[in-house]
This record gives sequence, structure tokens and C-alpha cells, in this order.
Amino acid sequence: MDDAQIHDTIEQLVAEEHELWDRQAAGAATDVDSRRLEQVKVSLDRCWDLLRQRRALEEFGLDPGQANARSSETVEGYEQ
Repeated sequence: MDDAQIHDTIEQLVAEEHELWDRQAAGAATDVDSRRLEQVKVSLDRCWDLLRQRRALEEFGLDPGQANARSSETVEGYEQ
């Protein structure tokens, strides 16, 4: 996946996240919506992590294509 594809995925996920937040705010969210919102949040974290990896590799003259999406457990385990 190249940077443009990652950005497209992020945009799609953000749009979905906003829809789900709107449903929650309106009190119309289902359990499925709540679970999906959590999945979307994790997917966004993974996409941003992949993009940061690619940019770091490129910054140091390495092939950004060598970056790999990390597992949900790894990305969600980062300290903030």
C-alpha cells in the first residue's frame, strides 16, 4: 500500500467514524455500531502507524515499501 492508498483508507475510516459518532450522539447506535466504532478506531491507529513507518524509512533513504502494518495488539499497546 502506498501513501495515497493509506490516505484514502484513512479518509474512508474517518468518514465512517463520524457517522458512528453521530449515531451515538443521537442515541441511535446499536451494539453493532459500538463494536464497529472500536474496530474503526483501531484500524485508524494502524493506518497512521503504517504511514509514520513509511515516512521514517523514506526520511532515512530507505524503501518505504518495507514498512509493514503492525498488529492491533502492538499498535494499541503504545504508550501515549
